[in-house]
Amino acid sequence: METERKLSEYISLSKKIDDSKLERKIKVGILSNFTLNGLDETLHVKCSEIDIGYRSYAAGYNQFNQEILDSNSNLYKFSPDITFLIMDIRSLLGKIFYYPYSISSSERKQIVEKKINELKNLIVQFKKNSNSKLIISNFSVPSYSSNGLIETKTEFGFHDMIREINKQLSEIVRNESSVYVYDFNQFISRFGESNVFKYKQFFIGDIRITFDYIPFLAYDFMGYVKPMLSLNRKCIVLDLDDTLWGGIVGEDGFDGIKLDQTSIGSAYVEFQKYLLSLWQHGVILAINSKNNFEDAIKVIKEHPGMVLREENFASMQINWNDKAQNLKTISKNLNIGLDSIVYFDDDPINQERIKQELPEVLTVKLPADPSEYVNILKSLNDFNVLQQTEEDLNRGKMYTQQLQRKELEKSVTNLDDFLKQLDIKVVIKEANQFTIPRISQLTLKTNQFNLTTKRYQEEDIIKYCRNPNMKVGCAQIEDKFGDNGITNAFIIEKNPDVWVIDTFLLSCRVMGRGVEDAIISHILKDAKNHGAKKVKAFFIPTKKNKPAEAFLSNFGFKKEKDYWMYNLNNPIKTPNHLNTEVE
Repeated sequence: METERKLSEYISLSKKIDDSKLERKIKVGILSNFTLNGLDETLHVKCSEIDIGYRSYAAGYNQFNQEILDSNSNLYKFSPDITFLIMDIRSLLGKIFYYPYSISSSERKQIVEKKINELKNLIVQFKKNSNSKLIISNFSVPSYSSNGLIETKTEFGFHDMIREINKQLSEIVRNESSVYVYDFNQFISRFGESNVFKYKQFFIGDIRITFDYIPFLAYDFMGYVKPMLSLNRKCIVLDLDDTLWGGIVGEDGFDGIKLDQTSIGSAYVEFQKYLLSLWQHGVILAINSKNNFEDAIKVIKEHPGMVLREENFASMQINWNDKAQNLKTISKNLNIGLDSIVYFDDDPINQERIKQELPEVLTVKLPADPSEYVNILKSLNDFNVLQQTEEDLNRGKMYTQQLQRKELEKSVTNLDDFLKQLDIKVVIKEANQFTIPRISQLTLKTNQFNLTTKRYQEEDIIKYCRNPNMKVGCAQIEDKFGDNGITNAFIIEKNPDVWVIDTFLLSCRVMGRGVEDAIISHILKDAKNHGAKKVKAFFIPTKKNKPAEAFLSNFGFKKEKDYWMYNLNNPIKTPNHLNTEVE
């Protein structure tokens, strides 16, 4: 999707946006050591396009040091949710950028060490004074060196200096949950140094990213904004004919479709390879195709050119039904929202129909040339995560296991028999360094079974864990088909007489199996064992959390004013179809 509107259009559109009408909100800080005109307005428009109300603080020209080092700066008073710090290597190195060989290799190493310490100090001070996510850019390695052809033979040369700064910067932030490195060097490589940087604009206004490429930079930055607000997508739904393979299997036959070493066939094979890599990183794959099932499944199972196989697809709607209806079925089967889906279909008519009927689905406009499919897939910024958990990596496999559960459900006559045969085990855990990222992720992403839909970043969860009056926990759900991973999170305020449930949620993957009853039962018993008399809970209705509406009343909580109360003198029921363990 390497196409963008002109910067002037974004600036004009930005003036017309009414952010007060947008439900989600974000506050963005923008810092730089050069002129970044138009970035603020472009981010504003891009946020509004996905219903995010946008406020920003853009620091003055080259004021990033003052803003970060001064604890009373306007940046900290603004209190952004996410801050972008983008820097140019010229400013960082000063005259050494132009004359790196005026000093010895050992002196060049000293300069690198000095600059790394400066960057480290900026990060430390920023974290000390702000709860904002910090996105700090690395540095572009210029194509030119005054050493010419012997640059690569030079001991710790000019290019080595910049690469070492980039390397150490990545190492500094690797274990920092709130700090990320934006690969500005890769951005320049992607578009070309001579395109992104123009001396004429540089001389006029210290502009180091030309106006034409500011929208592309903003697009990359939205790749951080979306997952922060849980607006990243989970699932790619694919057509088959002329999308996953070349040709029409119903007409061309098993041997006639293009999945081979020809230029056209290779394009589809390459596309599948990249899809598989996304599946391995937790993206769900599904099929929506008007086709004869027997013809299509034979290709998927047996064709030697297929990279993706049946086990890679969590749902396969291969029939002659309406494609919009099939997408709704996929959404229902996988228990995910339509707004979690990205749809690939080569037919422009189908593309337009899905856009009109299901606007929540991100429908990708595919070109006629299949060799471009990979580039389009690679350019999507909708599958980014700010923290990758074990559950993310295994999501594709987990949804395949879900198909096996559904087959079992079909084979039994009633729900009780189904639940008993699942052999469910609930393992309840206290939050620790390994589970905190997942707990935060669940609060940010879970919408359906979520009593309060409060959203917490990792830093928030860590603070709760350090508070002796708070209890943060989670539950890992296993059954005969596999491990569902950590699918529950809870946060409790422990008062002497009354425990208050701040957060209680359950992933849609395990809804309807009674595990929520087992977990709330554990919480109630734990409260009673610690001397509490009652447990207080809240249900805050949203557009999406209808599945959790009756949970408290069904379990035995009584409505009092705007909250629900459970008297611990009452018996506490425990589901008998599953096993509960506490770690």
